Amino acid sequence: MGKSKRNTPKPDSNRAQRLAERRAAQERAGAAATRPFQGLAAECDLVAFREFVPSATAELTIPDAKRPVRLATVLPGAVAALVRAAESGDTGFVAAQVQHGSGDPAADLGVAVRWAQTAEPGESLASAAAAAQDDSPRLADLIDPDAALDITVHQDFGWWIPADVTPDPQVAVAVERANGAILPTAQVEVDAPGAAWWVDAGEKAHLRWVRPEDEDDLMRALARIHAAGALTLGEGSRFAGTLRTHGLLIPVFDLDRERAPEHWAPACAAFDTSLRAALAEGAPLTSGDRRARDYLSARQLTLR
Repeated sequence: MGKSKRNTPKPDSNRAQRLAERRAAQERAGAAATRPFQGLAAECDLVAFREFVPSATAELTIPDAKRPVRLATVLPGAVAALVRAAESGDTGFVAAQVQHGSGDPAADLGVAVRWAQTAEPGESLASAAAAAQDDSPRLADLIDPDAALDITVHQDFGWWIPADVTPDPQVAVAVERANGAILPTAQVEVDAPGAAWWVDAGEKAHLRWVRPEDEDDLMRALARIHAAGALTLGEGSRFAGTLRTHGLLIPVFDLDRERAPEHWAPACAAFDTSLRAALAEGAPLTSGDRRARDYLSARQLTLR
């Protein structure tokens, strides 16, 4: 028995056009979710907030905002957003790390930011994904794409509780528990692309450097540097591997934890110079470069 052709639209029909438009929209959505913050000046810091910075906040630059909205790494109860009342004016908070997400953090943050503009003080949004509508904006639709994040790093979660508020016992316990799990974290200030973050993990420290370059280009550049024996931040450091997430690659270095975060800034600047030179190299990879790339690929971890 032959297959029925009733479900195959004619090439020039309206249905064929609608199906083509739907496929195109799905492809665009898939690409956006693969690198959700692409095109934003704050892309690398947004990825860091989303994946590994424990406690930090930054006010978002929103043209014609009805109230200030601050991006936070995580909010109490891992909610998507909340609004806090204050004498100086109500402030919205939206979270990069949430309990329930759609898989597209830029879409979820767009929903959360729009909600935080109009919600009442004291309200919270448990899930931006559940609140999404057909006309929901993405983050890039709401914030200034050229604005960097002015980040405040916190070494605890005391900012969860307003200064003039006495928390109930349940909230106090939640803050105490969160504080017990936090690791000392700092930005490494370096005049170079991306976002470099230091963390003291106990036995050793780490530096995670979210880079904005294309993943494949960056991996080839790292392979060239590794083949030359220069994949390091100098004495007291060791290359640990790469993390892959949100369409970006994050080189990771193990560090001597006795040295302060700012100690590594000059080494980061020097490494960036070497990395830019490797990125600009147009010659094909040598056999040694290819072996180095295979080695680095085997030490890559994908965060989902």
